[in-house]
Amino acid sequence: MLVLLPPSEGKAAAGGDAPLTLESLSLPGLTAAREAVLGELVELCQGDEGKAREVLGLSEGLRGEVAKNAGLRTAGTRPAGEVYTGVLYDALGLGSLDPAAGRRAASSLLVFSGLWGAVRVGDRIPSYRCSMGVKLPGLGALGAYWRTPMAAVLPETAGDGLVLDLRSAAYAAAWKPKGEVAERTATVRVLHAPTRKVVSHFNKATKGRLVRSLLTEGVTPEGPAELVEALRDLGYVVEAEPPARAGKAWGLDVLVTDVH
Repeated sequence: MLVLLPPSEGKAAAGGDAPLTLESLSLPGLTAAREAVLGELVELCQGDEGKAREVLGLSEGLRGEVAKNAGLRTAGTRPAGEVYTGVLYDALGLGSLDPAAGRRAASSLLVFSGLWGAVRVGDRIPSYRCSMGVKLPGLGALGAYWRTPMAAVLPETAGDGLVLDLRSAAYAAAWKPKGEVAERTATVRVLHAPTRKVVSHFNKATKGRLVRSLLTEGVTPEGPAELVEALRDLGYVVEAEPPARAGKAWGLDVLVTDVH
């Protein structure tokens, strides 16, 4: 099973360990693309601060993020699972998983990123600020930029098992499963049952709890249909929409009554 996650906008402070080594990251087929984005982002943030804030969509109060990006090549690193914070990652609670669940997280979770393309939770990265919605002056919109390198790498990474896609729309734009990979992909929405609406906070929290449930229980569904049954066995209320035709993903709605 491969679980596709969005990153968090907020990130933990830089660690005290050795600086970034791109070659040490998972998915080595993305190294050249990562170097291109990293190089342009650092150059942008070492130049005019106002321009950098405009490109990155940062307010005056977040000017410190520009300086952070300017020093990415020498900043300390920590595992990506510690760098990403926020509602989804708080609910997922990677740091409190037992050893077996932690190993499953390391092998199955893939976090998408405007800067790195995608990383495993054990990959050591610095804290940064660069969303998939950013349009860098030289490379253009990152969502579009990553499509070609992702298409070359992700099908092999997905293997022959279930792909559980929990990404937001901006990050889903970087790679859309196709063909037989799509047919074993399940995309998930979390809806407030009484209103049938998505509410951002508990959408993220429920996705984090859902992944934690699968990891802690050691559940490894072979495909979307098996995932639906597994989630129901774990106590989730799930509505499933099988694809209308070949080459399309399953759509799953997880219904939640309490907003928390």
